[in-house]
Order: sequence, then structure tokens, then C-alpha cells
Amino acid sequence: MKDPWGRIIDYMRISITDRCNLRCRYCMPEEGVDWIPMREILTLEEILEVASCGADLGIRHIKITGGEPLVRKGCCHLIRELKQIPGIEKVTITTNGILLGQYLKELTAAGIDGINVSLDTTDRCLFKKITGTDGLETVLESLRAAAALAVPVKVNAVSVDWSRWLEDGQKGIDWKDLLELARTDPIDVRFIEMMPIGSGRDFPAISHERLLEELKACYPGVQKDERVHGFGPAVYHRICGFQGSVGFISAIHGKFCDSCNRVRLTSQGYLKTCLCYEDGVDLRPLLRGELSGPEKKAKLKRAMGQAIAEKPMAHCFDELDSITEMKGMSRIGG
Repeated sequence: MKDPWGRIIDYMRISITDRCNLRCRYCMPEEGVDWIPMREILTLEEILEVASCGADLGIRHIKITGGEPLVRKGCCHLIRELKQIPGIEKVTITTNGILLGQYLKELTAAGIDGINVSLDTTDRCLFKKITGTDGLETVLESLRAAAALAVPVKVNAVSVDWSRWLEDGQKGIDWKDLLELARTDPIDVRFIEMMPIGSGRDFPAISHERLLEELKACYPGVQKDERVHGFGPAVYHRICGFQGSVGFISAIHGKFCDSCNRVRLTSQGYLKTCLCYEDGVDLRPLLRGELSGPEKKAKLKRAMGQAIAEKPMAHCFDELDSITEMKGMSRIGG
């Protein structure tokens, strides 16, 4: 399906829970958040209904997110069922890696097509300061185990200057240490610009132009990587001798709205067409209404199609006063 600007919308990110077993500073406020009551969270069956309608409309790729999706009971079963929907070609997952090792066998059996691990540092002390948990080694062990599988594995690191949270004066992100993950294993390491949503507004971003300059200075011969690495907007580069590539997702300073191909389904059933606007459609009343069967599916498809038909041309993250989305990322979904 095409939106009003001629973009093909074939990718849906589905948040299956707002719960998380980490407390990352840029995602959750220091005082914590009130969890959404489970009765307000879509059931797995309801998620499958939406995904089926999405497939009929042209959705081909699905990313399972949270919160932390692996804390949701039945996550691997859901992935298996999504893979059975006609038209769905790829189902991937984004996780913080804490439970990844525990569920890696089930994810593989379910047919997972790709695994993204959110990891901002390989320094144990900094990891604990960012996440509130001393779980770095668990994440690294899970990451190495995932890299041994026959599915693409990526690391997502938010480009943030952490200096004001560090007593030892360490600045920025230890990007060279993160890149070492890509040297000996087929892991793509991607740096992502901080979105000014919720608590993310309080964190100073690091320029990707500067990071790329430093990358080229440290690794002469860095070349643009034109291979397809997934369904998102990352720009990749290859380093000689490395198995994985380095990617940059620069939503604000490298605005890529003209190629946007995605919509987001929150854990409460709200279909969002752009991250920075509250615009979209609430599908939960339709899912839990009186209609059933083909009539229900037709109404869901009409609602989803209408939302996509009103998808904005571009985000407004460079104009903070124009942002209408006030919820934090833990409520929206990663």
C-alpha cells in the first residue's frame, strides 16, 4: 500500500509490552513509570489479527519490540504464528539481550529472521549507570551466541554524550570498543540518533558526521557498504578486516522521511504513522467490539488503510514545539 506521498508502506513495528527488565535513563524517567494494566494490552490473538490485516494491505516485514519483548509470555509463540501469515516475509526482534540467551533456542525454532540487540557500551561501569543493572556480561554472552546462528545480528547503540553521568570524566560512547564486536563476528554495529521523545529530550546527541570522520581517521580505507542489511534507513560502511559493518541511523540530521516505509503498533493497539505525531488510529475498540469474522477484518483494514492514507510527509524533530507526541518511548514502543 502507498501513502499520500507515494511511499510503499511494507514494514510494521509491533510493541507487545511496555514492561522492561532494564531502566535505561533515556527511555524511562528516574522516578519510574506506571505500567499499563494488562487488560489494556493487546492479547497475542489481537496482535495476530492486526498483523493479518496489515499483510492484506501490503505489510511484508514485522519487527517485534517492547519495552522488552522477551518479558512477554508467549513472545516466541507469537513470532511463530506471525511467520505463518500469508504475505509476511520476515519477522525480526529488538531486545536488550538480558533474556536473549534463555530464549535463543525458542526464537530459532520459531523461525526468527533477525535479532537486534540494544547495547550502548561495552564498559561494565557505564552499562550499569545507563541501565541500572549489572548485566553486561549476560548481554555479551547472548550476543556472541546469537552471532553464531544463521540469522543477521545487529547492535543498536544510541549516540549520546554520557559525560555528565560519569564521575571519571569519560566522554561520549566508547564507539571503538563497540565496533570491536564487528571485527571477529558477523555483527553490524549501528549508531542511532537520540529521538527527542519523552526523557530523550534531556540527552545531548553526538554528531554522526563527527563519528564518521573519527571512524575514517582510525580505519583508513573505510568504504560505503551498498549491500542490503534490512528494511530500515541505516547507512552502512565497511571496515577492512571486519566481518560486520558499521551503520548510522540519523533521523534528525540525516532526515530520511522521503523513504519511510513503516508504521508502528503500540502495545495498546494504537497504530501510529509517524513517531513524532500522536496521529493514527486506535484499533483496540474495533478488536474488542461486537463485530466478528470477515466484517470485523474489513473494518480493521479500512481503519488501518485510512490511517496510512493520512501519514504525514515528514517528522518535525528539528522543530520541538511542533511535536505532538507526548508519551515516552516505553509507551510507544521501540
